[in-house]
Amino acid sequence: MRLEDETGFVLHARHWRETSLLVEVLSRQHGRVGLLARGVQGERKQALRAALQPLQSIRFSAVQRGELAQLRAAEAEDAAPRLQGDAMLAAFYLNELVLRLAPRHDPLPELHAAYARVRERLRAAEPLAWSLRRFERDLLEALGVGFDLEHDVDGQPIDPAARYQLDPLEGARRLLSDRGAGERNATATGRGLLALAHDQAPDPLDLPGLRLGLRAVLLHHLGGRGLKAWDMLRDLTPR
Repeated sequence: MRLEDETGFVLHARHWRETSLLVEVLSRQHGRVGLLARGVQGERKQALRAALQPLQSIRFSAVQRGELAQLRAAEAEDAAPRLQGDAMLAAFYLNELVLRLAPRHDPLPELHAAYARVRERLRAAEPLAWSLRRFERDLLEALGVGFDLEHDVDGQPIDPAARYQLDPLEGARRLLSDRGAGERNATATGRGLLALAHDQAPDPLDLPGLRLGLRAVLLHHLGGRGLKAWDMLRDLTPR
């Protein structure tokens, strides 16, 4: 199968043998694609190597042979966001999350669009914690495993004043009031869930609960094996 004039975002690139790269791309029409880019060393290939860096938006052509596609041509469509510090770690997290959860060769145009949005939020230096929560929500929706953020598992409207545990399969489960403080702190507020549902920036106090609640959901879909980024990424607070 030939991939002609395809667009996508570079998620990861690593050296293979002496002159080649193994590249993972989230493409618009074919989902996650593994590319083998041969012979990319040398001064003449500098532009190609630059185009195959993580976060870069590219237009490429390749021939699919087995699990990997042989890259024929690629060029950058724009300048990738220049990130530092927490923003760079956040990008590493986003890419690792997509690599782990998005299956290869499964078209996911909603995920491609969500990645494009969060990429621009990183470029614009929007609040990191909120940008990540929005992408996590959109990722789950694109993969078909999202859930209702306005009603709990019993079909009742989310109460802004209550706290909820996020069940990966069923959704928001209201927390009983007699639970301990530690357990309550690891749950999302109803107010935060409604803000996420309506895509409205929540109160900063609601962001830690959303992070922990969504992390539990993601961990389930990751098969219980966490991300390297979680060991690197400190708790991002809104700026």
